[in-house]
Amino acid sequence: MPHRIVHMLRARGSARRPVMLAIAGDSAAGKTTLTRGLVQCLGADRMTAVCVDDYHRYDRAERRDKPFTALHPDCNHIDIMEQHLQLLSMGEPILKPVYDHSTGELVRPELVEPRDFVIVEGLLPLHTRLARACFDITVYLDPPETLRHQWKIQRDCAKRGYTPEQVRAELARREPESAAYIRPQRRWADIVVRFAPVAGRADPPDTPLSAELLLRPTIDHPELRGVLDDAEHRAMHLKLHRDTDGRPVDALHVHGYVSPEECQVVKKAIWERLGTGTTLPGSLGRLADGADSDPLAITQLLLLYHLLDANRRQAA
Repeated sequence: MPHRIVHMLRARGSARRPVMLAIAGDSAAGKTTLTRGLVQCLGADRMTAVCVDDYHRYDRAERRDKPFTALHPDCNHIDIMEQHLQLLSMGEPILKPVYDHSTGELVRPELVEPRDFVIVEGLLPLHTRLARACFDITVYLDPPETLRHQWKIQRDCAKRGYTPEQVRAELARREPESAAYIRPQRRWADIVVRFAPVAGRADPPDTPLSAELLLRPTIDHPELRGVLDDAEHRAMHLKLHRDTDGRPVDALHVHGYVSPEECQVVKKAIWERLGTGTTLPGSLGRLADGADSDPLAITQLLLLYHLLDANRRQAA
């Protein structure tokens, strides 16, 4: 089977093979914000970011006459995406298509050369078995739908020239395909991330969203006991949770209502365990509007742990 061949070739390895991270999720789930902080932290000289939404088969004008939306696999060059992911995972460059979200047009392709780490974010990076075989770490962003809708309306009106009514109509049109093709990718994620308010708390409106991370046993996660002890269980806590399939899974809760000083203790403790020998980057947790989120920063730090750990294991 092709996906098994990819696993075998990647396991055979080479000095140039990058660590591959997938971040999947629906439109406006926060994929780009999460990715941007990781790239800024490790630096563009060490990290390559790829958006697989660039593999749209049709531009925005052409899609108006189609019976499906951009979320449907038939609206995307999935086969080319698979080929390019395989090449990147082997350390080879690609000539990637480019979709301009501001104009809705397909524009000149760009050369992408993989560096030490490759982050692949978008709507469908985990849709096929062959694509999934290319990744070392997989993440799915799973915010509440009401919150995601708010984010999409804000973004598409501010950056893409839509009216709120147009965005709501498009969300309704996309819903069947979100349910059929986007949300099923959740089951393939090593880590499921959910940014949301804490249920039952009456926090002020400007309180950062909390985060819940489901840490599935498909990869080895960092030992957090020491970090939790440092935080005295206020900034975050770990508990056993039932996943959607009924299986037990560790759930890490990172609280947005905790003071920045307490969160700083946690962030420094995790950063020191990464062993980079550098100071904690200030770019972690930066939102699109310039505000900072400690739960986002801690989520990014845990993903950095996995990236750096996989890189060390390859070197060994």
